[in-house]
Amino acid sequence: MLLTGALATGCGESGPQGGAASTRAASGTPSATPPEDLCARIVAHWSREVLDSDTYGDYQSMGLSNGQYEILMEVVDAARAERKRSGERAARNLIDRGARERCTERYRDGNPTGGPWS
Repeated sequence: MLLTGALATGCGESGPQGGAASTRAASGTPSATPPEDLCARIVAHWSREVLDSDTYGDYQSMGLSNGQYEILMEVVDAARAERKRSGERAARNLIDRGARERCTERYRDGNPTGGPWS
């Protein structure tokens, strides 16, 4: 009984107004990154990396799912065409917009349900 009481007491808040727990809440500890944001960041990153190469590389080594890799291929194809028309800066802007739009659409209803590689 004494051990249970000590364990329960150790899990409570400490110090004035909750101590460490209140400090974390007040400091704005970041929450988990939404999946559409993570997707947009990683797809944009790898899209810039592959923009100048002749091949797309291996999606698994990039840390992408199959669905994210499909987005990357679409974004890079569009960026290559845009670069020919309007230059490098326009292509890179298109990468950011395209990755954001496609990833937002992909995760609009939460995580895809086709398995871990979808």
